[in-house]
Amino acid sequence: MNALANREELQKRWYHEGYFGTATLADHMRDGAKAHPNERMIFHSAERPAESNLALMYERSSAVARGLWSLGLRPGDVLAIQVPNWLEGAITYQAAMQLGVLIVPIVHIYGPAEVGFILRQSKAKALVVPDRWRTIDYLERVAAIGKNEFLEHLIVIQSESDGASSRPLAESPIGTSFPTVQIHDWAALEHLRSEPLSPSNTCADDPCLLIYTSGTTAEPKGVLHTHNTLIAEVQSLNEVYIKGPQAVSMGSFPAGHIAGVLNLLRMFVLGMSSVILDQWDPVAAASLVEQHQVTQTSGAPFHLMSLIEAASANGNDLSSLQGFMVGAASVAPSLVEEAERAGIRAFRGYGSSEHPVISSGRPTMDSLHKRATTDGALTPGNEIRLVGEDDLDVGVGVDGEIVARGPEQFIGYNNPAHNVDAFMPGGWFRTGDIGRLDADGYLTITDRKKDVIIRGGENIASKEVEDLLALHPSVLEAAVVGKSDSRYGERVVAFLILRAGTSLDLAEVQRHFVALGVAKQKTPEFVEVVTELPRGMSGKVKKVELRARLTAASNS
Repeated sequence: MNALANREELQKRWYHEGYFGTATLADHMRDGAKAHPNERMIFHSAERPAESNLALMYERSSAVARGLWSLGLRPGDVLAIQVPNWLEGAITYQAAMQLGVLIVPIVHIYGPAEVGFILRQSKAKALVVPDRWRTIDYLERVAAIGKNEFLEHLIVIQSESDGASSRPLAESPIGTSFPTVQIHDWAALEHLRSEPLSPSNTCADDPCLLIYTSGTTAEPKGVLHTHNTLIAEVQSLNEVYIKGPQAVSMGSFPAGHIAGVLNLLRMFVLGMSSVILDQWDPVAAASLVEQHQVTQTSGAPFHLMSLIEAASANGNDLSSLQGFMVGAASVAPSLVEEAERAGIRAFRGYGSSEHPVISSGRPTMDSLHKRATTDGALTPGNEIRLVGEDDLDVGVGVDGEIVARGPEQFIGYNNPAHNVDAFMPGGWFRTGDIGRLDADGYLTITDRKKDVIIRGGENIASKEVEDLLALHPSVLEAAVVGKSDSRYGERVVAFLILRAGTSLDLAEVQRHFVALGVAKQKTPEFVEVVTELPRGMSGKVKKVELRARLTAASNS
């Protein structure tokens, strides 16, 4: 049976119930700019600080859309964007929505290994990058990717506004003959404002976002969202987010992460003033909350914990912060309680790239106990079932795998093979997480079925790290698990069996990962050399025992 056979039936229901409509994200962005033209957009960055408003950003994004059109991008083409949380990146997202191209956000710290895979697998026609950000030289990274048969345009945002530091490029750094477009500011494309732009004829059910998640395998999975699924998600949090002229949000997740994408879309669609950070800096964040009277934000546990610590150390007033959604990792009840003592109404939320927010606490409606000990009630339109190993439903208070469906759920992976085991009949998506419902309908995540590590809000596939370790000549076998950590949620731990006569330490493992060109957060932070690994009857490594060993060591 087709895993997505029930999608059309569910889609009709969501239209009938009002979760879906005919307006695209471009329509909402246009209307938001007209209704709230002066809402401020503040981009905090050591290298590229900027400020704008919704009206000006939309005007400039229209010019950029024409610029992209002049390069040959058309509706349905794929545009990859690896830009930090900068004004230029936000405008590019808006322009792409107007043009009707498929956006592929790439986390700005990803190295050539991840970026190369994403560009090839998505068949991206164009890539937007800065020339550099902090210590990262993006042109060096792009050069390390090698040739790409699909990419036709490389658009480079220069780091210096006067263009003096731009490096002349006789040819593309990825070894093909197409030219590289270098700009110091998207304003350079504003002369194209009168360039004709054909209507995109985009439908609200067309895919507009392809975002890659580590999932459970070494190969990242491409998650497809439509205008309607993303609009449904943005509007599903009406009970959670404070609205009105006094509302100011703060975004700390990178623009390549689903939460970072949603931060941008939320301010465009809801017409809300926002402060966006290109890198998490708790001292700066605490100051920005006080300066701009930020009312709401979200983050992983380490965001919330470090914000509280910085405010306490520097005497910042966080009283304006009425809501902090904390998730993307395991959340200790004590952290929500500590936030309450600091005057922050924190609450837990649960979701994924495939289904962004399944459940959420409500800062003004839920008790501290519910906000601290559960992951909230289901957001509007969402449904879940909890099933046992036999795929039959379990009762209230009993742990089961969470299977979910709802209007904000993705429409499937771009590789159809990944959909086969991802869905149950009826359109139910297997989240791979274990949870339980209480008598009030509040969900609590209790365990993880899928083999991933969640570090600082980022999913890391254990198998991917194991495969990278196996490339080292000293490694005979590797088993990678997450170690509980109060700040980052989890840290990466590698148990290694080495080849006879060899040795390996953490420093050498770290050098190995740097040489492979993968993102830093995937590098093991702890290494333990063992002579054997615990196994079941089939020979499969029993990772539950490895995790238990780490827990016991932490408690001893």
